[in-house]
Formats: sequence, structure tokens, C-alpha cells
Amino acid sequence: MLYGLAAAATALLLAAVLTAALRAFALRTALVKVCRDRPGARTARARAVPCLGGVAVACATGAVSVAGAASGLAPLGSTTGTLLLAAGAVAALGFLHDVRPMGARARVIVEAGAATVVVHGTGLGLLPGALAVLWIVFVTNAFNLLDNSDGAMGTVAVVTVLGLCVCAGAEGIGSLAVVLGLLAASLTGFLMHNWHPAQVLLGDCGSLFTGFVVACAALLVNVEHEAPASLAALFAVTAVATADTVLVLVSRRRAGRGLLRGGTDHIAHRLRRLGLTTAGVAVVLGLAAGLTTATGVLLHRGTVSAGAVWWPAGAAAVAVALLLRVPVYGARRGGVRAREQVSAPARAGQQVTGQQVAGPPVDLARG
Repeated sequence: MLYGLAAAATALLLAAVLTAALRAFALRTALVKVCRDRPGARTARARAVPCLGGVAVACATGAVSVAGAASGLAPLGSTTGTLLLAAGAVAALGFLHDVRPMGARARVIVEAGAATVVVHGTGLGLLPGALAVLWIVFVTNAFNLLDNSDGAMGTVAVVTVLGLCVCAGAEGIGSLAVVLGLLAASLTGFLMHNWHPAQVLLGDCGSLFTGFVVACAALLVNVEHEAPASLAALFAVTAVATADTVLVLVSRRRAGRGLLRGGTDHIAHRLRRLGLTTAGVAVVLGLAAGLTTATGVLLHRGTVSAGAVWWPAGAAAVAVALLLRVPVYGARRGGVRAREQVSAPARAGQQVTGQQVAGPPVDLARG
């Protein structure tokens, strides 16, 4: 217990310090992303924000985990060690994408390969194993998509990871519980710099790393349970990220837009159009994740039956249906002209080099 608290404090401080250092490095090397401000504003101002926060999260989590294993205080074990290595590969993939964007196919191949390594150790059969790999890839990218507003993804992730940490402890997988606790602490250290107005972003490195660890941990703590309860728990702990991805896919499909095209059409963007502040959006999504994750924990412990999943599923469906009614593509207060003023890199959320784009740091609205 004492070691866990000390390790978590170390991870939090290390992540906070590394995030600040990497932010300074990114600003010097122009390793930044251009982000549009609030959707529908009269002017489409943009600002350049460093995107290396995820490197700090992944390094802090990995470094403290390895240090604990090396000292013998918190051995990783084969399963958790494999998960950490696979997550490291996904983090490296995300970092490369942050530095030089790559195609979706290459990213999915690497993510599927890393997921296969983790799933292989669970003993699942061919078909269940293949479905598990697909689910891990989906959740990994769902968390990546959720990282579109200051503090939103980090808050959701901290709540979700802590819930999974409780499940891992109850399941007797102490090493996994330690790694999850360290990830939650590292994300908290990062959030010190990512709360609105964000000074640094997770980037694909951090969001893919976090999403992958969440998906794999959820699978590992539920794999020995009966299928209905396991599937219900898997959905419950990832309901917020899943709802956001479904909302975006349905919305873009209905609007005839490319599914892989970035845009300000996520849950966070729509909630801001309804009047919530950026910080308010992060709090609302964190509370929603807390409720659904708590349901997942209860499902895992057998406190409630698999039928309890219908309330988060129904809530997610209602939220998606209602938020689809919020206009995000049509003209609003000169929206067409505003969109035309945004440069191509700003619309696509691509990296730029050189000096930062002028304009005050208002709300982020990354696609």
C-alpha cells in the first residue's frame, strides 16, 4: 500500500515535469498542432499547441512500472509485462504519427498486431480472440477521437482507469492494478497542463497509448467471467468513448462527409454549442464516465446482473440521438465564411512548422 502511494506520487510528479519540459522542447522545434477555436465563431482563429504530452504520460507510466519491477517491489508478471510492451509499441506509433502523419491502414495494422500479442496470452479461441482484437483496436481509436477538447479525454481516462484498477485488484492481478494506478497518476500530472486553456496536448502518442491500455485491461479483468457479464462490463467502462465515436460516424455518414475527415462534430463540440464551457464539458464527460465505469465495476464484481448494462446503453443512445440534432456542419453566424478563413492544416488538425498562428488561445476544437 505504501509503495503504491509512493509510486503514484512519483508518476504524477514525473509526468508533470516531463510534460512541461516536452512542451518547451516542442515550442522550440515547432512540433505543434494547429487547433481551431470554438465551432461556429465569427472568426476561425487558430493557435498552435505542443502535442507531446502523451510522451510524458507513456514514459512516466512505463518508467515507474519498470523501476518497481526491477526493485522487486512490484513485479510485472508475464501478462502485464506483455501489455506494457505492446502499449509501448502503440505509443511509439502514435509519436511517429504526431511527428509525421501516416495512413490509417498502417496505424490499424500496428494496433492490431499489438492487440493480437495481448489477446494471445488470454487463451481465447480463434473467433473470440479475433473479435477481441477488433474491439481493442476500436476502443484505442475511440479514445484517440475523444481527445478533441481541453481536459476531456484525460478526465474520462483517469476515471475509467481507476475503475479498472479496482477490478484488477479484485481479480487478484496486482501487477495490472499497479500499472493502471500509475497511468491514472501520470494522466493527472498531464492534466495540470491540459486543463483549459491547454498548454499542451496528449497527441496521438498519449491518446492511443491510453486507449490501448484501457481496452486491454478491461479485457484482461473480465476474460475469466461469463460472456454476458463480461461483454456488458466491457461496454460500460468504455461507453463515453464509444458514444462519441458512434455519434461522429453517424453524423458524418448522414452529412455525406468522409468518415476519416476531421471536424468539430464530437460530443464536446456539440455540448459547447449548447452553451457549456470547455471546462464544463470535461467535468460533464468525466461524471458520465464515472457513472458508466461504476456500472462496469459492479458488473465485474457480480453485484448487478448483465441486464444493468441497458441503462448506460440506453443513456448513450439517447445522448447520441439528441446530440445529432445539434447543427455542426451548416452555416451559423457566417459559418461558411468562417470555415473558408481556416487554413487547410487547421481544418485537418495537421502539424505545422514555423511560427504560431496568430490569435488568442480560446476553446480548442480538434477533429
